[in-house]
Amino acid sequence: MMATGARDAFLQWMETERRASPLTLAAYRGDLDRFLSFLMGHRGVEPDMGALAGLSLADLRAWLAHEHNAALTGSRATTQDRAARTRARRVSALRSFYRYLARYHGVDNPAPALLATPRTRRPLPRPLPRPDALEVPEGVADIAHTPMAQVRDGALFMLLYGCGLRISEALGLDVRDFDQAASLGNPVQGDGVLRIRGKGGKERMVPVLPQVMQALRRWRNAHPLPQPDAPLFVGVRGGRLQAGIAQRAMRTWRHMAGLPEHATPHALRHSFATHLMEGGADLRVIQDLLGHASLSTTQRYTLADEARLMDVWTRAHPHATTDTPPDTAR
Repeated sequence: MMATGARDAFLQWMETERRASPLTLAAYRGDLDRFLSFLMGHRGVEPDMGALAGLSLADLRAWLAHEHNAALTGSRATTQDRAARTRARRVSALRSFYRYLARYHGVDNPAPALLATPRTRRPLPRPLPRPDALEVPEGVADIAHTPMAQVRDGALFMLLYGCGLRISEALGLDVRDFDQAASLGNPVQGDGVLRIRGKGGKERMVPVLPQVMQALRRWRNAHPLPQPDAPLFVGVRGGRLQAGIAQRAMRTWRHMAGLPEHATPHALRHSFATHLMEGGADLRVIQDLLGHASLSTTQRYTLADEARLMDVWTRAHPHATTDTPPDTAR
């Protein structure tokens, strides 16, 4: 088997066996395409399994250096932290590829495991203040061009903030998912429980507050074709609503409301988690609600809250706003 065939088989395995997300698959394909193109340029022929097995640590480092230099000199010039994240992803792609080759094709090469992974600084979540987050659903709905879009957008953004969903998770829902959520809820209280399919196909159960269920129910009643297998959120042509349309709607309202650039649909997910934590919710509960595989991902909200508290302290505490040392004499 040639290297390109092994790449395709690896990506197929990642999709079916590891249930990698489309974004991960696209990133890994791009990285491996550049890696194999680099090898072909140096060797003059497409590498086979033997060539992949014989690559040294110096060969792999040469490719990473080549990509780094290309980013610095070309149009892809970027910040140091972003470059570190890109290198870390490429190292991860190589390691995963070679682990697959060792497991299924007998290619045993220790070099990828010896590559150093650069440390990256994960950006802290930037939630919206509570009043702004609460205003988003009505604000975005008000600028919609049709009565149907107003009800739809109000329900969508109420769902994003009320349940902390990713935009892809919300737009991936079907009408039957809402019907099932209503059946699992308390009919007296009017709440519900949504079954969400998250990253990697993992499922989680998310409680839906009565206010969110009311908005979703109003939209279901206005839905142009509420068949069980129809998308819950549809566009003007009846197909599944595209994420770009929802993002553009919030971008328009954001500019009208004078909100910062980080006020995006995903910021509502950050707001959901941060406001729960500020209200005393357990970190493990927030992890389950968000569908995070690792608690360390959820702990970023703790760091963000600490940063916010420090900012409040430096702006409000007398000792932080004066150069005069405190009088400790008693």
